[in-house]
Amino acid sequence: MARYVALLRGINVGGHRKVRMADLRALLAGLGHTHVATLLQSGNAVFTAPERPATAIGADIEARIAAELGLTVTVMVRTSADLRQVVERLPFEVRDPAKCAVSFLNTPVDRDRLAAMDHAAFAPEELVAGERELYMYFPNGLGRAKMPAVLGRHLAAPGTVRNWNTVTRLLALAEGVDHRPPTG
Repeated sequence: MARYVALLRGINVGGHRKVRMADLRALLAGLGHTHVATLLQSGNAVFTAPERPATAIGADIEARIAAELGLTVTVMVRTSADLRQVVERLPFEVRDPAKCAVSFLNTPVDRDRLAAMDHAAFAPEELVAGERELYMYFPNGLGRAKMPAVLGRHLAAPGTVRNWNTVTRLLALAEGVDHRPPTG
């Protein structure tokens, strides 16, 4: 058995594509996952399941969401060990956790496509490629950031962004050290 984190892309944003976290927990339990918990209302779930490739688990969740909720949602899945590595490999100092973010991808970062983006045009925003994630810092906040709007054109696959507070809370929940009750 392994502990996994599922990150749903583009749900509960601006009142669109609503997924209640109780429904998500039930859906995951219906797939046979145990110790299911959600964090916030933005599609963050932690659960235990037999060890399988994360992409296969994500595909199962996507299929179940389509069948039960009628939504097409991309799901990024990481093991708790993968998420631990994401946190440990942060390439810069966390100056403000609300302005530091990670974009999780289902595929390795295509560095050639990313290199074609004019990073200087977005200064002082920062972007550093990881393995299957992008580390970003937005000094003026994510809501005012210019880079995310064009980033998708320079990626081979969609991603989903979480701020540093959410990433570290998910890791704590996945590793069983967050004793605060999950919300949602």
